[in-house]
Amino acid sequence: MDEDHRNSRAAAPAKCGDVAEELAYRLRQQKLTAAFGEYALRARDVTDMLQEASRVCALGLNSQFCKVMEYLPAEGRFLVKSGVGWRDGVVGHARVGADAESPTGYAFQTGEPVISNHLSKETRFRTPSLLAEHGIRRAINVLIQGDGDRYGVLEVDSPNEGWFSPADLAFLQGFANLIGVALERHRVEEALRASEARLQDALTHQEILTREISHRVKNSLAMVAGLLGMQRHAISDPGLARVLDDAQGRVMTIAQVHDQLWRANEVHMVDLAPFMGALCTQLREAAGPGLSLECDFAPVKLVTDQAIPLALLANELVTNAFKYAYSKAGGSVQVTIRVIDPGQLRLTVCDRGRGLPAGFDAAEASSLGMTLIAGMARQLRGRSEWRDAQPGTCYVLDFAAQQDA
Repeated sequence: MDEDHRNSRAAAPAKCGDVAEELAYRLRQQKLTAAFGEYALRARDVTDMLQEASRVCALGLNSQFCKVMEYLPAEGRFLVKSGVGWRDGVVGHARVGADAESPTGYAFQTGEPVISNHLSKETRFRTPSLLAEHGIRRAINVLIQGDGDRYGVLEVDSPNEGWFSPADLAFLQGFANLIGVALERHRVEEALRASEARLQDALTHQEILTREISHRVKNSLAMVAGLLGMQRHAISDPGLARVLDDAQGRVMTIAQVHDQLWRANEVHMVDLAPFMGALCTQLREAAGPGLSLECDFAPVKLVTDQAIPLALLANELVTNAFKYAYSKAGGSVQVTIRVIDPGQLRLTVCDRGRGLPAGFDAAEASSLGMTLIAGMARQLRGRSEWRDAQPGTCYVLDFAAQQDA
């Protein structure tokens, strides 16, 4: 507040006082109201704002007593929420009746302001004991109301003889309206904060559930892979054994992908390079003698819904290359994922082996491996091509990287 306003204690003009003095008095009230309105819009603490309102209202009506009373529905009474001039222990603790027989209760229940310039001679209301204890002779009360909800009453009291006029009432009501707007703003902001906190809690809970589900899926898949391994050892047919080996490898790849997702901090997005790098490490460990794997991945992020089929596709391609591209002497397979245009990625899996068989047509291939490769490419909505690398084979898939989860 302006320092001149803080220190000004000019006496209220007499009822029929000088016009110039009356005008100065009302201008001062307007300046106090404007300054408080600016303060109330910036204030973040409701208690501090209400205390400042009490101080400035008392100053504006040249009284040493003012209080803001909050209605407590559970008690049917008012709490002296803030105030100036009152003895220790009143503000924040004292309760005042809210029945219509008191000036405060009448203003709250009817919404009509109350001016009582002679409390000792008042016949409309009883004088509250709190006012009597402090020698209050006159009082003025107005309703504080937010967006349809009644908060309480703003009251200025004076132990001195004099008059609260209709112009004083207009000043006090305007002040109460500012308080009501500030309280409503605080209420809305608090509701938004609470809503954001609940939303954040829900999101955190959802992420925990997602990780837990991924962890359980990984464990379940590992159990299935273990059962396939047990079944494979009980089979003497080499062809059937190879089929079970392939099935076990695919299930383990899916399990390892879920394991990586479970351990990641972000379940919706995946850092491509470390995610695919971990897959390459596992493929190297499973590779046979003389086989090697070279990997190079762009440092981009992908949504999980793309990362999973991409990993499964790379796994199938590398496994096929290890199995069919080379003889017992072995060889190398290269896997790369690069950015070719903004938002566009290219997966390549190449070997320098024996190359594609004569008359090869991917669209006509019916093996489970080729079916899986075609299915994953469709899931990524990519454009794929098998190329003769001379020597060897190169699989290329161009697809759009989805950035948002």
